[in-house]
Amino acid sequence: MFYRFCCKLTKKLKSFTLAKKKIIFYTCGDQKKQANAAYLIGSYAVMHLQKSPEEVYSLLVSRNATYLPFRDASFGTCMYNLNILDCFRAISKALQFGWLDFSKFDVEEYEHYERAENGDFNWIIPGKFLAFSGPHPKSKIENGYPLHAPEAYFPYFRKHNITTIVRLNKKMYDSRRFTDTGFEHHDLFFVDGSTPTDSIVTKFMNICENAEGAIAVHCKAGLGRTGTLIGCYMMKHYRLSAAEAIAWIRICRPGSIIGPQQNFVEDKQASLWAEGDLYREKMEQENCLSKMAVTRILSGVDDISINGSNKNRTSGRQEAEQYHDEDERNGVTQGDKLRALKSRRQARSSTGSLTLEENKIHTRSSSQSLRIILQGCQAMKSASLPKVIEGRKRTRSSLGNSDLESQLLNTRLARSLGNLNVVASDQDWQEHGGAQAGCRAIDNSAIQTSNLNAINANHQLQLRPMEAGPDSPSHSLLSGQGLSLSHSSLHS
Repeated sequence: MFYRFCCKLTKKLKSFTLAKKKIIFYTCGDQKKQANAAYLIGSYAVMHLQKSPEEVYSLLVSRNATYLPFRDASFGTCMYNLNILDCFRAISKALQFGWLDFSKFDVEEYEHYERAENGDFNWIIPGKFLAFSGPHPKSKIENGYPLHAPEAYFPYFRKHNITTIVRLNKKMYDSRRFTDTGFEHHDLFFVDGSTPTDSIVTKFMNICENAEGAIAVHCKAGLGRTGTLIGCYMMKHYRLSAAEAIAWIRICRPGSIIGPQQNFVEDKQASLWAEGDLYREKMEQENCLSKMAVTRILSGVDDISINGSNKNRTSGRQEAEQYHDEDERNGVTQGDKLRALKSRRQARSSTGSLTLEENKIHTRSSSQSLRIILQGCQAMKSASLPKVIEGRKRTRSSLGNSDLESQLLNTRLARSLGNLNVVASDQDWQEHGGAQAGCRAIDNSAIQTSNLNAINANHQLQLRPMEAGPDSPSHSLLSGQGLSLSHSSLHS
């Protein structure tokens, strides 16, 4: 949703017909929607106006405005609050490390693969970490939720250089189905909804630091345990704060890191920062020694022993002993609840796209690292889009190109549970009906936001805290149903 919001707002700011007008972004008096709206406009300022997170936040709260904090997707009492400043800082860090790049982001691909029937996975760090729902022995639908066999993921994993799989839940499939086809597979089990031991965190770090390619991590739903360990890696190697790591992972994969896992990540921040500093210092020393070793080779040294990375494979006997998850089957776990919630919301949601002029298309990529959906927005009346012109490769313009030809590649849902490579198929792009337009024009005036300077010489975007009253319009700029960034459940 953040991507679509940026497309829409940028188009209006570059419009000649709106050159002498001010752009008003507003929402209704619902405090949850106000927090979502503040996130959207503030993140836009961080990304496109090069404002610092602190500067944007101070503008939003300049008139004593307050915003509800975001919470996790658990069903119990909120144990950890995440505020919009944490989200702005996460966006800033993602831009700094190159995780967020709209010129490479494919919104159609993101929305396709995040759906349960198409694999239920998201990139957290493009090219490094992919989080996905746990595979099952065979592809089927269970309690309304599509389950996939390991083989269903092979084409996508190979195409995107995923070489290592880490399983955090009990054994539901034989890991040899991965290892026999060339993947590395590791088991680091800990109980659903719980936190990992220090030993598990250390093993996870070693696996990821020695992986030859990208790492795909899963637990049962691919949310709680998966997000927790990936967050630990981000704190150690990128020095993100706990709040920044949680915010970014939830932006990429809504519903991640749940309950006590949030406090665990926060408690681990200081020690992981220290470990990261030592790791980088050690790597610098090894690089110096490596250069010295090369010099010795050139000087006639006959033998230098180089230790390879430790690749852990479990024995065949261990693999033969499959867990049946009797305790999980007899009782509904947190992972089951999250899967059911996600499946229900996806079933009643049809993600609409903007008009062709508003939704600029970019080059297809494996980077899927962004999704924020406003909570509670009602689905708008759909508008037909032109049919897609046949052809596999299209020239796609950047976000600011106002002369883009009207082209849009529509995705279709997977025809079978075993096929996750639908998007890459040539034939899939030849059959299209129409795309849903989920955007409604806003004609009403609203309370403005305090001034964010300089978009264009002829444009002015104003940012002031939102004041809700009994007469506040109940319009929302963007439509969208599904997982939400809200007080009641952050991307739940």
